[in-house]
Amino acid sequence: MFCDKCGSLLKPCEGKMQCLDCGVSKDEGLIKDQKKKTKKIEVMEQIKESYPIIDKNCDKCGNEKVFFWSIQTRSSDEPETQFFKCIKCKHIWREY
Repeated sequence: MFCDKCGSLLKPCEGKMQCLDCGVSKDEGLIKDQKKKTKKIEVMEQIKESYPIIDKNCDKCGNEKVFFWSIQTRSSDEPETQFFKCIKCKHIWREY
């Protein structure tokens, strides 16, 4: 809110809005502090994988299901690096 007299910013002071420059105060428009209700945060016991699962053979254990993600690890004119993680043995490898 701004002062009608000088246009300066009004600040809350003793239950009213008061001008920072000229000291004019207003009763209307005061925003009262309200306590916000907090939500309970749940702590997970285990980290759950949320990557897409694809069919690809793991060289370590032979399992055919792996998690998949890709990251741009080199310059932008080269293809991104693909990472794979076996669902069964948790072996991670990459392909360029």
